[in-house]
Amino acid sequence: MISIKDVKKIYPSKKGKVTAVDEVNLEITEGEIFGVIGYSGAGKSTLIRMLNGLEIPTEGSVTVANRMVSKIRGSELRKARQEISMIFQHFNLLWSRTVRENIAFPLEIAGVNKTQRLKRVDELIKLVGLEGREDAYPSQLSGGQKQRVGIARAIANNPKVLLCDEATSALDPQTTDSILELLVDINKQLGLTIVLITHEMHVIRKICHRVAVMENARIVELGPVLEVFKNPQQEITKRFVQQVTEPEETKETVGHLLEQYPHGKVVQLGFVGEAAEQPLITNLIRHYDVTVNILQGKISQTQDGSYGTLFIHLDGEESEVSKAIDFIHSQQVGVEVMTNG
Repeated sequence: MISIKDVKKIYPSKKGKVTAVDEVNLEITEGEIFGVIGYSGAGKSTLIRMLNGLEIPTEGSVTVANRMVSKIRGSELRKARQEISMIFQHFNLLWSRTVRENIAFPLEIAGVNKTQRLKRVDELIKLVGLEGREDAYPSQLSGGQKQRVGIARAIANNPKVLLCDEATSALDPQTTDSILELLVDINKQLGLTIVLITHEMHVIRKICHRVAVMENARIVELGPVLEVFKNPQQEITKRFVQQVTEPEETKETVGHLLEQYPHGKVVQLGFVGEAAEQPLITNLIRHYDVTVNILQGKISQTQDGSYGTLFIHLDGEESEVSKAIDFIHSQQVGVEVMTNG
């Protein structure tokens, strides 16, 4: 569906050339929800804007839905953009138009007749959950409702690709989740390919099938979301994964736990996929002469399975504790022993 080959984007500046995207290669399949994550300045916004021709690569090629977007211009590019829609962080709605009129706007531009327009708008309002708000103006809507209008407008002409440029960054966590769930529904119902950029690992964890991590204009890590959670390779990826799996207070909590439990071992367990659903603690207590105290834990869902961390305190004879830790290793569970010395 999307092919990015040897793409570079270089901007001239007073201080010399700035490379915004450097030697990027990506293949995104039809019907996939693909995430690009990176901090500000990593190059992700430039990359996504090249997918609909808002930016032209300095080198390399960008092909979307069998059209080489990086080479076409004028009417051909406008035609291609009907199949490549975009939603934005700040919604970009027409403030003088109602919800219904905003959603109808791309259909008007495409020359769809009034009867078909009204029918399509009604379908979209129902799809994005805005029944009863058809005649409201953007100023009368919440942030989440505005983004729902943006999504309905973006998919009005049945595009093949939906680009999401930090689409949930301006929303509170609960509203963010509802918008992400809507995107998953649309992906499943319409088979729409979705590419989103974000700086929040929660967004990637919640809906993406695969993720590319960008740093300094390059893709430094790429893979299925669950695999990246299970085994992050780069330091930047580890930091992003920790956003979701280890709350900010975790380090402070661990220090406190080590003081509280000077004997035995405080152990951090990492669960991925099926391992997150096994009765590990029960088996430990049954088979080894140890006491197990659950201290803190969290399990998150990804599109392809569960991922979680659990802190436990193991106490008993040193040999039994060692056997228990070996057993945990054998269950395909990550183990990090955190002791005072």
